[in-house]
Amino acid sequence: MTNRLEALEDWAAGLLEQLEPASRNKLARSLGQVLRRSQQQRIIVQRNPDGSKYAPRKQRNLRGKQGRVKRKVKMFQKLRTASFLKVQGNGNAISVGFTGRIARIARVHQYGSKDRAEQDAPDVKYEQREMLGFTNADIDLIRDGLLTHFAGE
Repeated sequence: MTNRLEALEDWAAGLLEQLEPASRNKLARSLGQVLRRSQQQRIIVQRNPDGSKYAPRKQRNLRGKQGRVKRKVKMFQKLRTASFLKVQGNGNAISVGFTGRIARIARVHQYGSKDRAEQDAPDVKYEQREMLGFTNADIDLIRDGLLTHFAGE
């Protein structure tokens, strides 16, 4: 997969050098938005970039309160929104990621690190759930976005 990404980078480098800076910035922003949508869709279906499902949430207090109906809530519902999943693009680079306090939470899940749920709580080892990453479909999206941009010029 990294070979495909490197091949795409080599292929696009010559074409991107020929663009004016304003056109390159516009292309970077549009590709960044397409990548963000792709990442959001993958988070919605709870899949890692390799296609495997996210590790399930630890279940505590399975019984719950009597008479209460517990709905299963998907993980990272708010994290996938555009207000948390930021896109930055300029003529040289595109980045899709989290910022601030949310970035710390996302990083713990991305790499499966230890963290505390609250300030005085004990450390808990979180399962690895890769929220951000390239799939083959993402590389195809980038290639198609580049082709449509150059076809329109």
